[in-house]
Amino acid sequence: MTSFGERMREATARHGSLCVGIDPHPSLLRAWGLSEDVEGLKRFSDICVEAFEGRVAVVKPQVAFFEAYGSGGLMVLEDTIAALRAAGTLVLADAKRGDIGSTMAAYAAAWLGDGPLASDAVTVSPYLGFGSLTPAIELAMAGGRGVIVLAATSNPEAAALQRTVTADGRTVAQTMVDDAAACNVGAAFGSVGVVVGATLTEAPDLSKLNGPILMPGVGAQGGGAESIRALVSPDSYTAVLPNVSREVLASGPSVAALRTRVHQLNEEFAFLQA
Repeated sequence: MTSFGERMREATARHGSLCVGIDPHPSLLRAWGLSEDVEGLKRFSDICVEAFEGRVAVVKPQVAFFEAYGSGGLMVLEDTIAALRAAGTLVLADAKRGDIGSTMAAYAAAWLGDGPLASDAVTVSPYLGFGSLTPAIELAMAGGRGVIVLAATSNPEAAALQRTVTADGRTVAQTMVDDAAACNVGAAFGSVGVVVGATLTEAPDLSKLNGPILMPGVGAQGGGAESIRALVSPDSYTAVLPNVSREVLASGPSVAALRTRVHQLNEEFAFLQA
């Protein structure tokens, strides 16, 4: 099976670098004139699938907004993932899972196995130690899937942990990037990526990662093309996935308007594929 990293590269070359979120926040359901229940959630997700399938490189459902509706919400998420993947659109499940041993293995099986939630990649938290991610990384590598590791997030609370300097002089965030890079050694383009917030004032050294760089914080949160240029060297541009959610979803519920906003943002970030 072709690796996630290779499929991501092909998808961004074809559709642009954008990673578009499906974040059915209650305020967005209301703004779209939808009910705050499973029926409204399904309609919201169906519109997003119609707008984004085959038109963006990666779609990232925010799992928490589906979990909030219980089993009915998870059924909607299963259908959303299946529809996008059937259309050939890469799905990154934003689940931020992280645990140890058999529990991590179970999370990996849920999101990277062959079940109804299986996605092309999943976000994971390494802050129980990078080694705790081994079950997910091994399953991803075996199945041509990917993992995106939280490394340098942009929320203010993260700095106390992620910017702490370790005994060898690296920040904790840098150790996460370096450990992810070690997983990608020997690959043309690896499938273990990292999350680096686009609103940060400085980022870890990403030059040796050789894998995806998911950059949330673009658009409504203040990040943009210039902030990406400030954080990432040109040699790594093609690895960047600018993650936009509210900036696109605010254009809904019109499918045409959603597609137009995606096109505009892909034009803004066209330099990443130049």
